[in-house]
Amino acid sequence: MRHRVVVIGAGFGGLFAIKALRNAPVDITLVNGTAYHLFQPLLYQLATGILSEGEIAPPIREVLKNQKNVDVKLGWAQRVDVGSKTVYVEGPGIDYTVEYDTLIVSAGSSQSYFGHEEYATYAPGMKNVDNALELRARIFAAFEIADLQPDPVERERWMTFVIVGAGPTGTEMAGQVAELAHRNLPGQYKHIDPRKARIILVDALDAVLNTFGDHLSTRALRQLHLLGVEVELNTKVVGVDATGIDVETERGTERIESMTKVWAAGVSAPPLARQIAEAAGAKTDRAGRIFVERDLTVPGHPEIIAVGDMINLSDEKGDELPGVAQVAIQGGKYAAKLVKRRLAGKPAPEPFKYFDKGSLAVISRSSAVASIGKVHLSGFAAWLIWVGVHLFYLVGFKNRITAVLHWAVSFLGRGRSERISTVQMAYGRQALQHYGDPFQHVRVTPELSGEPSGEPKPEPERAPEPAAEPSGN
Repeated sequence: MRHRVVVIGAGFGGLFAIKALRNAPVDITLVNGTAYHLFQPLLYQLATGILSEGEIAPPIREVLKNQKNVDVKLGWAQRVDVGSKTVYVEGPGIDYTVEYDTLIVSAGSSQSYFGHEEYATYAPGMKNVDNALELRARIFAAFEIADLQPDPVERERWMTFVIVGAGPTGTEMAGQVAELAHRNLPGQYKHIDPRKARIILVDALDAVLNTFGDHLSTRALRQLHLLGVEVELNTKVVGVDATGIDVETERGTERIESMTKVWAAGVSAPPLARQIAEAAGAKTDRAGRIFVERDLTVPGHPEIIAVGDMINLSDEKGDELPGVAQVAIQGGKYAAKLVKRRLAGKPAPEPFKYFDKGSLAVISRSSAVASIGKVHLSGFAAWLIWVGVHLFYLVGFKNRITAVLHWAVSFLGRGRSERISTVQMAYGRQALQHYGDPFQHVRVTPELSGEPSGEPKPEPERAPEPAAEPSGN
C-alpha cells in the first residue's frame, strides 16, 4: 500500500502542498467543505460587483484534473483521532472517515466577532463566497431601497455603510464602496444622489493598515479621505443590530444608524485546530491557533503537519508569522518537501523559514500601498504591483483573462460587471440558520452507526415551521 496523505483544506496551503506532491509515491485524499478553491484576497471585489464567483473560486476538480494521485472528497472535517490516524468528516447527507499516514491540515481561519457571534446576523464577515454574495445583495439593494424612501431619515440610514476593521480587507472594502457611490452609480437614480452616501470605516486601533508602517498608513488614510470615506479610529464596536451599530469613542458611546454593515475585524482559528491540539496534547493561543514545531509538525505527532492561518509560529526575530497567503503557500510547499524527504529516507529539511514577499492593499482604482522589504510604495506604482501579483496567483489562464477584462470595465470605465443580486443572496444564510441544515434530517453514517450505507436514516417529525420574519437588514 502506498503512503496515504490526507489534506484538510483546499486553500493556498493545501493546494500548493498537493501540487508539490504531484510526482511523489503517495495517494492523496483532499477533504474540503466546498467544491472550489477560494482566492480569498479578492472576495471584496466579488462583494462590490467587480468579479464573479468563478474568477476567484475555480472548481477544485478542474484545478487538479491532471493530477492522478488525488481523490477529492466534499465535507467538513469534524475531528481527528490521532491514535487511530483517522479523520471524521461530515459531508452533505453522509458522514465518513478517512485514514492517513501523514495528515496535512490547512483549515484556514474563521471570522471572529470577539465573543459576539450575534453580530454576524447584521454584519456579515468576509471569509467565503456566501458572505461576499450576501454583502453584494445588501450593498446594491441599499441604494435601490433608498431610492424608494420618502422619509429623509430612512433614506440616510439606507445610504450609510459601515465597515468594521481597518486592516487590508476593511480598507479595500471601504474604498470600493466609495468608488461605487461616487463614481459608478451617480446618474442612475431619480430620487437619490449616490454621492451623498456615507461610507464609515471603524477600527479600535489608532491607524488604518497598522501593519504597513506609519508612512503607508498615513498615505492610505489620506486616500480614503479623498474618496469621501469617514475614518473613525480608536472606536470600539459595542453593539450591532438591524438598523445600526453602537460604538465607544473618546467622546463616549455613540450610535451610527446604518442598514448595511460589513465585519472585517478579527480572525480566529477554526474549531478543528483546537480539537487537534487537545487530541495531540499541544497548546493553542487565544485565537485557537496551534503552536507548532519549527518543521510545522504538531508537537509529539510528526505525522501531523499544520500550515497557514491556523498555526502560531514565530520567525527568527520572535515575530509571529502573519495570517497571509504567502505563509500558507510556503508552508504547503514545505510540508510536501518534508513528506518527500521522509519517504526517500533522507534527513529532514532545514526548519521552515518564511520569506516575506511584502504586503499589498488596494485603496481605489489606480491607488494602492505596497510594503516590500525596505521599499514602501503608494499610488499608481503600487497598484501596478498589486495587479501583477494577483494575476500571477489567480488559478487558471481563463480566470486571469476574464479578471483583466472586468478590471478594465470597473477601473478604466464606470461600470460594474457583476451587479446582479437576489433576495436569496441577501437572506439565504439567515434562512439556513433559522430552519437548519436540510441534510441533517437524512444523514448516512455507515462507519459510526453500523447502518447499511445505502439506507438513509428516517426523517424525524418536525414541528410546524413559523412564518419567516423579515430581517430588516
